[in-house]
Amino acid sequence: MLRTLLRRRKKALSSEDVTVADQPQVRRAVTAAALGNTMEWFDFGVYAYLAGTMGKIFFPTSSPGAQVVSTFATFAAAFLVRPLGGLVFGPLGDRIGRQKVLAATMIMMAASTFAVGFLPSYASVGFLAPLLLLVCRLVQGFSTGGEYAGATTYIAEYAPDKRRGFLGSWLDFGTFVGYALGSGLVTVLTLTLGPQGLEDWGWRIPFFIAGPLGLIGLYMRLKLEETPAFKKEAAYAASEAGAAEDGAAADPHDEAAATGRGHLKEIFTRHWHAVLICMGLVLLYNVTNYMVTSYLPTYMTVTLGEDDTTAQLLVLGTMLLVVLTITTVGHTSDRWGRRPVFLAGSVALVALAIPAFLLIREGGILLPAVGCAVLGLLLVCFAGTAASTLPALFPTRLRYGALSIAFNISVSLFGGTTPLFTSALVEATGNDMVPAYYLMVAGVIGFVSTLFLHETAGKPLRGSGPMVETADEADRLVARSRTAAGRQARDLWIRLRHPWDHRPPRDRRD
Repeated sequence: MLRTLLRRRKKALSSEDVTVADQPQVRRAVTAAALGNTMEWFDFGVYAYLAGTMGKIFFPTSSPGAQVVSTFATFAAAFLVRPLGGLVFGPLGDRIGRQKVLAATMIMMAASTFAVGFLPSYASVGFLAPLLLLVCRLVQGFSTGGEYAGATTYIAEYAPDKRRGFLGSWLDFGTFVGYALGSGLVTVLTLTLGPQGLEDWGWRIPFFIAGPLGLIGLYMRLKLEETPAFKKEAAYAASEAGAAEDGAAADPHDEAAATGRGHLKEIFTRHWHAVLICMGLVLLYNVTNYMVTSYLPTYMTVTLGEDDTTAQLLVLGTMLLVVLTITTVGHTSDRWGRRPVFLAGSVALVALAIPAFLLIREGGILLPAVGCAVLGLLLVCFAGTAASTLPALFPTRLRYGALSIAFNISVSLFGGTTPLFTSALVEATGNDMVPAYYLMVAGVIGFVSTLFLHETAGKPLRGSGPMVETADEADRLVARSRTAAGRQARDLWIRLRHPWDHRPPRDRRD
């Protein structure tokens, strides 16, 4: 019993254990991380809205339906290499730092997106045109493999524990701002140039804009400092390495953590449950995300026969609704918890997917707008909570790597392939309600995953000490910890003196 009691005893916090957030640095971290997502999703918005046009340019010999499938196949190919990018950039970020890797992924994303604007058409070079497009998409996918996981890790490790949901939601705020900017630009080009002008040369303009955006994002990321959590972990690793050099006995597990060896094995042996939970939540978020952002415009125009401009404006309005509500959802998750938000969103997705698509199928403006708004509000439940939930699943020393691997495997298998699978199923079955059934399956998987999720709102990240906003808050936290440790020591002493008395200490009378 003595051994059990001593094992359960918690050490009181010291002032060195509590980190006070540098508010200006937090704002810079959030802005720089969000800008990278803005550029990434600017490209996705452009690609989704130009799917029909790019199908004519790069796959002109196919039927309209086959052109869309071919375009989305190229889109999905980028996701097949994302796990490779995660395997490279994730563990690298755990060894050399989050900031350096995020700068590298920004360079690769900007360069590959910018290059798409210079590609020749199928009419000019034949089969080489879609091949070059595929190469650009593969580079984009490889770099993106380290982008989102790194950005969420970076913000989570800078954010105070009580505001992690709100600050993390700004990352996905950047996501949907980027999508809205990309899709809005294509809508304006469609209105001003017309379908023919867009097909002749106007489609290149959005990709050219990615170059300056990337340079701005790179400049901001190069100005960032490393996260406090990573600095502490690096200092600990250095002390372990020093102890090994001095001949002191070192724990093999700690030695592997310090040198970066054995991380992959540890991720899948000791943290497999967290990997599965992460993959389930990512599936829920990204199937909904890519259904709305990447497939819905094409669904309304090609499958339902809606006007291009009407479809584009409806989805653009949905993205603006997400942008306006996402930080509110993030703030709500700080107060109510991550699990309630994910559970409510999952149940609502199963219940409302069919009604939403029935409204979209009605045609016109009003009813499809209501259906799109329903999908947008479902999406924001996951988008506003994911960036604060996923990094908290893993400890600091392997957070970037574990999150990169789990996130990108799930996105590659289920998220990025959503437009391809859904368009192919609609084409094969002729059933235009397939997207709703697809979302319902994602909702069930997300609900089951959330049932196994431990609540992390307001709590320190695994492997890290508490993060607070002010020095006064840190002092109060240390004082409460010492008081709690003192009470625990008193209870331990009483239990040792009266080992057979199981009454609470306050009820005992000498």
